[in-house]
Amino acid sequence: MTDKGINRRQALAGAAWTGTAMLAAGGAAAQVTPATPGLLAPRPPMGWNSWNSFATTITEAQARETAAIMREKLLPFGYDIFTVDIQWYEPNASSYEYSAKPMPAMDGYGRLIPAPNRFPSSADGSGFTKLAADIHAMGMKFGIHLMRGIPRLAVERNLPILGTRYHASDIADTSSICSWNPDMYGVDMTKPGAQAYYDSVFRLYASWGVDFIKMDDMSRPYDAHAPEIEGAHRAIQNSGRPMMLSLSPGETPVIRGDHVRRHAQMWRISDDFWDEWSMLAAQFTRLENWNPWRRPGAWPDADMLPLGRLALGKRDTKFTPDEQRTLMTLWSIARSPLIMGGDLRHLDAPTLALLTNRAVIAVNQASTDNQPHFVEDGARIWSAKPEGASNDRYLALFNTGDKAKEVGLSLRYLGLTGTVRVSDLWEGRDLGRTTGRIAATLPPHGAALYRLRA
Repeated sequence: MTDKGINRRQALAGAAWTGTAMLAAGGAAAQVTPATPGLLAPRPPMGWNSWNSFATTITEAQARETAAIMREKLLPFGYDIFTVDIQWYEPNASSYEYSAKPMPAMDGYGRLIPAPNRFPSSADGSGFTKLAADIHAMGMKFGIHLMRGIPRLAVERNLPILGTRYHASDIADTSSICSWNPDMYGVDMTKPGAQAYYDSVFRLYASWGVDFIKMDDMSRPYDAHAPEIEGAHRAIQNSGRPMMLSLSPGETPVIRGDHVRRHAQMWRISDDFWDEWSMLAAQFTRLENWNPWRRPGAWPDADMLPLGRLALGKRDTKFTPDEQRTLMTLWSIARSPLIMGGDLRHLDAPTLALLTNRAVIAVNQASTDNQPHFVEDGARIWSAKPEGASNDRYLALFNTGDKAKEVGLSLRYLGLTGTVRVSDLWEGRDLGRTTGRIAATLPPHGAALYRLRA
């Protein structure tokens, strides 16, 4: 690999080739159509985030070590956004718990900066500039987490707002607080200086080279925070740098789908997702409900992939192998962003194989007309069309029950008649031809993913 890594289009081209190779019968490779120009996220974002494995604690050394592994093992398959999650500004962050009296690192204008004891390259006042530059040199994008609002410490000190005559106490809404994190007060966007504050924050992070911002305490309760969602969106536009905006946590209300997709590239459809079957089962309905609102540049986000080593190294994922396949199949066919959350320093071969199946990734990155089919109790079924292959179909079958079950779909629901050739995308093999109906006996909580060629 070159220093610039591999881009998403190269990864997708590889996926199209892999899908063809699996058919082994001379079928033509699907042509990947160009992404819609001018969009910040024309395809579902792919990457890694530190929360599931490091909580609040990641250091610069750990970030660099992880990024090097990501570059080697995941970037060739399209995972290109490296994100440092919450409290990178907190010198004493130590767990999944938050300090009741935080003392975040800030500049003189109330803008959060990296804690220099954890990120030594920022000690000269350059913020994440050096780390971001090195991530870019690896061929990847750099992302950070940001809480909604203004630091409570900035309000306590009544720091000035850059470029204005206003101060933190002029714009803070001290009644607007996060129920689970004590770092910030909300910003009252009706107050003079409020937009200027957000502009100054995003302009600073743009100057560091940030490409992606996961902004937390935004999507719930949605209407109460909508002015700040709009303010953050406007600040990115004013920053001069194209930064993707990801809103968290959920549930984002489906009825606000039009608003959220005009102001963010990703938004969470649930609260934090972890490795519990009940949580995974609930995501089916949420992704079905959000399906009409998905479009290039705007992606309903079912949250990170809690796979491999998790929770500060204390355990591995509780998902069974079948549940892990179901997770990846659902996220792919519903085109949720693919953001790995496990500790890449302990990435084992089965987890790596799960994350790097090119044919499955192509379903996530290069499919259209994705839709659920409601035809059978005790099962979930989705289909889609591969880009550039209008006569082909992807078909995902899921057994959400606790016993083995045959799950199937008549080809007429897919607009297919006659005989079709079936390839198993997970197993990488040609299953021959069939007519009338596609069905498989699936294990409990299991899934299958096929490509059908007319």
